[in-house]
Amino acid sequence: MASMVQHPLTVGFDLDMTLIDSRPGIAAAFRVLSAETGVPIDEELVVSRLGPPLETELAHWFPAEQVAAVGDRYRQLYPDHAIAPSTALPGARESVDGVRALGGRAIVVTAKYEPNAKLHLAHLGIEPDTVIGSLWAEAKGEALREHAARVYVGDHVGDVRGARAAGALSVAVTTGPCDERELRTAGADVVLADLTEFPAWLAAFAAERAA
Repeated sequence: MASMVQHPLTVGFDLDMTLIDSRPGIAAAFRVLSAETGVPIDEELVVSRLGPPLETELAHWFPAEQVAAVGDRYRQLYPDHAIAPSTALPGARESVDGVRALGGRAIVVTAKYEPNAKLHLAHLGIEPDTVIGSLWAEAKGEALREHAARVYVGDHVGDVRGARAAGALSVAVTTGPCDERELRTAGADVVLADLTEFPAWLAAFAAERAA
């Protein structure tokens, strides 16, 4: 009897506060936006709650009818102000490379505007196979299903919801705004302190899958 053929393992990653610490860059971009518009914005508060789409955050500071236009302007400002200050989180490159080392595919599925997400990754030398932007929470599940992702790694309860919507294993890290209790309550299957723990977890997961 022929053995069942297994497809290459596809692992999805969130971007902000999962792979990268974008807080310094986002704070810088919001400072410029605040100066341009004359609207006071508490950038420390902004970066304490990263995860949801940009428009969700802008709605705290601007009237509803201005949010779309201000969002467009923010995305224009972003490359010049937010890319250079942002850093890779510990274990990020090793985690993406670890998927590749196992013959798998690593994809990034993020709420961030896709061109800016790609700029971050290129600047930091993190090289996923595919980047899909402008998706949040359950909508992330659409891209994860399309790419047959078995695992989705994120830092926010919205990422857990995205994994569950796709029928993927939810691996959560506590490097973002959500703590372990919040992530487990949302349905995370695995919670790690950060991505330095991920390559070993992935190797064990892949071995179990192969068996």
